[in-house]
Amino acid sequence: MNYTYQNASYQTVPAPLPEEDLKQVVLTDETMNERYEKVLEKMKADGLSTLVIYEDLEHGSNFEYLTGFLTRFEEGLLVLHDDGKVYYLLGNENLKLIDHARLKGELIHVPHFSLPDQPMEPETPLNELLNDSVIKSDKHVGIAGWKLFTGKTDNKKYFDIPHYILEQIISVAGKEKVVNATALFTGPEGVRTQNNVNEVAHYEFGAALASQRMLKTLDAIEVGVSEWDLGGVLNAYGQPNNVVTIAAAGQRFVKANVHPSENKLKLGDKLSLTVGYKGGLQSRAHLVVHDESELLDEHKDYLDKVVKPYFTAVTAWLEQVHIGMKGKELYNLIETVFPKNQYGWELNPGHLTADEEWMASPVKETSETTLKSGMLFQVDIIPSVKGYPGVSAEGGVILADEELQNQLKTNYPDVWNRMEARRAYVKNTLNIDVHKDILLSGNATPYLRPFALNKNKAMVWDGTPSN
Repeated sequence: MNYTYQNASYQTVPAPLPEEDLKQVVLTDETMNERYEKVLEKMKADGLSTLVIYEDLEHGSNFEYLTGFLTRFEEGLLVLHDDGKVYYLLGNENLKLIDHARLKGELIHVPHFSLPDQPMEPETPLNELLNDSVIKSDKHVGIAGWKLFTGKTDNKKYFDIPHYILEQIISVAGKEKVVNATALFTGPEGVRTQNNVNEVAHYEFGAALASQRMLKTLDAIEVGVSEWDLGGVLNAYGQPNNVVTIAAAGQRFVKANVHPSENKLKLGDKLSLTVGYKGGLQSRAHLVVHDESELLDEHKDYLDKVVKPYFTAVTAWLEQVHIGMKGKELYNLIETVFPKNQYGWELNPGHLTADEEWMASPVKETSETTLKSGMLFQVDIIPSVKGYPGVSAEGGVILADEELQNQLKTNYPDVWNRMEARRAYVKNTLNIDVHKDILLSGNATPYLRPFALNKNKAMVWDGTPSN
């Protein structure tokens, strides 16, 4: 393994060909039933008689995993019993969705979950709605919010749901029986960490769309265009974003603003771009210049100091990560190629994705979690080199064994053909030999133009393939 930044170069190469004919793939009834059965099985294995799944718009993916919908501006609860009973606790404006839910269950109207000052009829106290018939407590009662609370804390007794809901559950079940069960979904062996072929094809649409919009946005970059202009290209078809869309030129967070503004691009600006949809995100950080001559004197070696080492790390990730690898081995790979103390990255150099952009991450210094087929990853390495602008070419990948790849080829040939075309481009144009276990979920990964005004050149790997 010879990953040194001298093997990364900045060359004239064609951009990835556009992918225009993207189609959404709906989750099948078979997939939705499989999801429920996996959750029910895990509940029983974990000794839970009841699982309470909390939902709001920002923290709803575990709920949506089973129901197919989010309650938007209201809170909601999905309650599962180990004997198969299912309850939906919904506010005023989501009652109608019970007829469309992918998992059938009994509806309980909870006006407390509605918007401020809306009607509270019927005036039934919460303790009569969330009672011992709903919270079955002969065994433990699990609460699934969003956070795993990893670290040295007793994460079974930390909860990230509203206090008024938690307080009522504890009053019914008793404090000792109530535990954090979020790991059932997103922990190291969580049911959501691996995806079947239908789920992979479903999520590929969002990841591919993020790539499509990022490539269009890269071509729209010019001095004088506004952040609004670029943000308008990044967002598409009214699809929900799973992160805040970023189009930020020059100084970021002016007056605490985190959204695209009327600010216009100027020569020499730093430029950050991010767009994410269900299934994957694309992010770029680069400079609004044509070449090194337009850089500040103190940044003339930007390519050697920041870009080439970063691109080397991304190359190592794509060529070396494989099924069966431990999370700590992936972490150590990046630490070896792109040392943390030199390049200033702080977060996990890779994380799982799905409906939410960051689900969880098995990529930690001591992680014994094994990478498995069906995992959706973001190749997410964020350098911070003192005195220099940043760089990013974050994108999504899928780990897939031979069986899953054959299923994609048979059941979703259009998806498979896109993935094969992406692999060919990255191998033949960027000279990166993507590992056989990795499928690229979008065609912008890992295409990187560090000098955003030069649309004919990008980073290329010159090293000998290591697979």
